[in-house]
Amino acid sequence: MKHSAVTIVDLAKKLGISPSTVSRALSDHPDVSKETKYLVKKLAEELHYKPNPIARSLKFSKTTTIGVIVPEIRHDFFSSAISGIEDVAYRCGYTIILCQSNESYEREVVNANVLMHHRVAGMLISISENTKSGEHFQDIIRRKIPIVFFDREFEDIPISKVIVDDYKGAYEAVTFLIRKGYKRIAHISGPKELSICRRRKQGYLDALKNYNIPVDESLIINAGMRENDGYIAMDKILASSNKPDAVFCINDPVALGAFQKIKESGLTIPNNIGIVGFTNNQITKFTDPPITTVEQPSFEMGKLAVEILIHIIEDKIKEPVVKILDTKLIIRNSA
Repeated sequence: MKHSAVTIVDLAKKLGISPSTVSRALSDHPDVSKETKYLVKKLAEELHYKPNPIARSLKFSKTTTIGVIVPEIRHDFFSSAISGIEDVAYRCGYTIILCQSNESYEREVVNANVLMHHRVAGMLISISENTKSGEHFQDIIRRKIPIVFFDREFEDIPISKVIVDDYKGAYEAVTFLIRKGYKRIAHISGPKELSICRRRKQGYLDALKNYNIPVDESLIINAGMRENDGYIAMDKILASSNKPDAVFCINDPVALGAFQKIKESGLTIPNNIGIVGFTNNQITKFTDPPITTVEQPSFEMGKLAVEILIHIIEDKIKEPVVKILDTKLIIRNSA
């Protein structure tokens, strides 16, 4: 008998009992004697029996699969968060299906529908930069599939989430620039719809105000969340007559794009212009000079988000949980 083909029926035939008794024994049902449970589990181990997750999901109308939707995988933040998710999920007996929206609202909706059709036990979601409607999230909730947002949340839906203290991280980054002597600090922000962008922008504004530095709206550019967005935004800033002496970027990809444009313009970092990012992607350590940035605990965020989701799936948590993690300023030579 091939190990991969062993079923409950095979175990039942060998032991001379019914398949239903085998099933109950494997599930530690109280109606099955300790002796029968021992014999069933011993034979299952000897024959390398593995339960069929699809069959179990059809029988119990639940799965041990968790759906994950992220904006993109290629940058360190989300790949590290996914590693944290997988670490906990594997130890708890869950598997994951991973989807990326590629920063597209429409693709995010498609991903959500695909995961619902796969009958996942729950979803971990970090929304795209273009997500303005939460109807697809409401649809998931109506189907009684739990959701936990991480990093980027949809604020209009009061459900569990794991985020960082974006405001504090931004405030500390801009305060650092001010204390280094920079006076005209630009900010390349992200889409206004994203709460992380609004919180980081507010941290930037409050740091300026608390040090009595006037806010110059011409130095604030709303862009996207990718390298090219930072490059284009920095081009606009440098083309104006009102040039800054430093720039605080919404995230590291944007900072990398801005960094490239500054270099191409013949300016030196940090002497002509300082630059600070947000995320602590690994590549920021290897630029010349290395980029000062705000570290987000991405791996821990992924672990905590999936722990909360599994507790919700297993009815150990009844009310929404909100966890806000601390950031850390990583000082390098770009400022």
